[in-house]
Amino acid sequence: MNKRTRKQAKLPAANKPRVARAGKTKAEADDADTWRLRLYVAGQSPKCVAAVRNLNRFCEQHLAGRYTVEVIDLLENPQLARDDQILAIPTLVRKIPQPLRKIVGDLSDGERMLVGFDLRSGREPEIGEPR
Repeated sequence: MNKRTRKQAKLPAANKPRVARAGKTKAEADDADTWRLRLYVAGQSPKCVAAVRNLNRFCEQHLAGRYTVEVIDLLENPQLARDDQILAIPTLVRKIPQPLRKIVGDLSDGERMLVGFDLRSGREPEIGEPR
């Protein structure tokens, strides 16, 4: 009986995506409350640098200690764009919690990110309704 096995290609250490974890151990990062975010960039372009800076600020303000960010430089690993069907950069992908969400741009519009990631609804509250 022949069993076929599928080997995963290992990237050389220099080509591995950079991963930043915010204040949690590996076991804690696997917790259901932890947001898994992936930011696709292309080198050190001004928009990509701004996206990293804005994402860090947003996460510390709204998800403090409950997120992981994987930054993938498509200049180093262009084949990784296929995984999340990336067509523009910078692009932020929310992997967990489901459903998968994408935001394209420098992430400077905090309100757009709140609405896009379902942290705040896109409608204005009624009079007397809490924000």
